[in-house]
Amino acid sequence: MSGGVDSSVAAALLKKDGYDVVGVFIKVWQADFLPCNWREERREAMRAAAHLGIPFLTLDLEKAYKKEVVDYMIREYGAGRVPNPDVMCNKHVKFGAFLDFAKKHGADFIATGHYARIQSSVASCQLPVNTNAEGKASTSDWQLATGNYKLLSGADKEKDQSYFLWTLTQNELRHTLFPIGHLLKKDVRKLARKFGLPNADKKDSQGLCFMGKIDMQEFLQHYLKTTKGSVLNEKGDVVGDHEGAMLYTIGQRHGFRTHKKSTNEQPLFVIAKDIKHNTITVAYRDPHSATQTQQTLAVESVNNIYGNTWPSEISARVRYHGALHPIERITLEGRAGEMEIAFRRTIERVAPGQSVALYAGEVCLGGGIVST
Repeated sequence: MSGGVDSSVAAALLKKDGYDVVGVFIKVWQADFLPCNWREERREAMRAAAHLGIPFLTLDLEKAYKKEVVDYMIREYGAGRVPNPDVMCNKHVKFGAFLDFAKKHGADFIATGHYARIQSSVASCQLPVNTNAEGKASTSDWQLATGNYKLLSGADKEKDQSYFLWTLTQNELRHTLFPIGHLLKKDVRKLARKFGLPNADKKDSQGLCFMGKIDMQEFLQHYLKTTKGSVLNEKGDVVGDHEGAMLYTIGQRHGFRTHKKSTNEQPLFVIAKDIKHNTITVAYRDPHSATQTQQTLAVESVNNIYGNTWPSEISARVRYHGALHPIERITLEGRAGEMEIAFRRTIERVAPGQSVALYAGEVCLGGGIVST
């Protein structure tokens, strides 16, 4: 329970359906130069748990979050790539360390307020039958029925978060519940008011997983040594300056300075960056430009949720809330966990380090990280 309305309604629905629910607030690492808001978020979560009459725990995952999310993010930006920290937060924190904690403490499932759905071919679950002296299932007896679990996009297409969940495996899906995945956000709000939750009208959180809205350039400059460099146009002419090439991402249209001739000019976008020479290249957006588009993607760290035989019609999403791009073919590379995706039509260029999630209709098949 994060303190937000989504996880609070998820807990309320689970209790209503007869589950034995325990609310858990995950405490993560926060930079000492950023506003400290976790205490207030925890108070919000505690109020919701108290209102629902369920036990409440605080789980300290500061080390896991710092190592797997923050350090990863800083390392990737330093290498000139653009990571997706929310994906790693889900993989290593929510569905990694938190799931491990839940198992060790006798839980059968974890649940979150994600807008996603899980479809199972298993009609019912076979829960652990062997218990210890306290009547709790022992970790060694963690046995749920095996079967094919599918990850589906959330019913609310404006809130769907399946893109951030492509790293999940059958093991995580088997032990996970998404109680609000079938609902629209407006209906979640209505339920929150119906349940009388104290945070029913709380605004949605924005920005980085757990850390909220931060200025990424300012954040990275506390950890990466950056120097000002030149902004180039497509001809290689210097047209401005920037704060450090590693701080920018493909498609970014702010944070650098150019010598514009008038205020009526179209915005310029970053189309390339050169870490070695500390330059970024900008241009006006042109959907037909060879330097701004691509038709193939090299992908690494591939995760396959679905199974051995994929559907024939597959699409890819290369950014959150981005369009689904039809795929012509997928070629598995020589090394495990790598593949090349060829699209039917050119797409806007994607920054290395970003996530790509694969879909067949509403089913998320898995995904990977763009390598080149």
